[in-house]
Amino acid sequence: MDKPGTLYLIPTGLGGDARTILPESTLRELSTLTCFIVEDAKSARHFLKAVGYPHALQSVQTQTLDEHTPAAALAELLAPLLAGQDRGLLSEAGCPAVADPGALLVRLAHKHGIRVAPLVGPSAPLLALMASGLNGQRFAFHGYLPVDREERRVKLRALESESQRADRTQIFIEAPYRNDALLRAVLDACREDTLICLATDITLASESIRTRSVKAWRNAPPVLNRRPTVFLLYRGA
Repeated sequence: MDKPGTLYLIPTGLGGDARTILPESTLRELSTLTCFIVEDAKSARHFLKAVGYPHALQSVQTQTLDEHTPAAALAELLAPLLAGQDRGLLSEAGCPAVADPGALLVRLAHKHGIRVAPLVGPSAPLLALMASGLNGQRFAFHGYLPVDREERRVKLRALESESQRADRTQIFIEAPYRNDALLRAVLDACREDTLICLATDITLASESIRTRSVKAWRNAPPVLNRRPTVFLLYRGA
């Protein structure tokens, strides 16, 4: 029986020049791969070109794994790995399998004894937490909050209460075009002295990471529309 291949988890840039963001070791491993599992083939090839990928892009093989991929299709994605071929898993931005459909494939790889190799690169939630000044010992990443206004309000109140009870930083994100709506919801739902960090355009020249109270943000709310932003909420014990 063939020895299984390795599933490499390849971080991409967060919008800046990935060649300056990704370490040489990651770019070196990337250059050895010719087959990738991606969310979008066009943007994956754009990323490969941007980082100086040494092989002809026409020869790159891609398989799609996105939010619409049914669980039943994961076995097909795993088959080449079981046959001994290496694969690279690319997210649209940041680290694969974090707020990303790749997590299901990674779990299945572990189930079948396939080596999973995470490569070094930027993680927006962790970079935001590092720069926030909020509790980095106890934190939780919640991904996307409910879109429904009332459900979102209830969730924000619950996160705020849990942050105080557990002394935990709460981290969440939103689609960039809905950032302003989420900020309004946060400022409406939370107490005046709760701390909110807005980490926007991380690693870009326009990067802005600021931690203020809800009251202070209400007095001067920023415009976040279509700017990738990580939200961090903290109400210490």
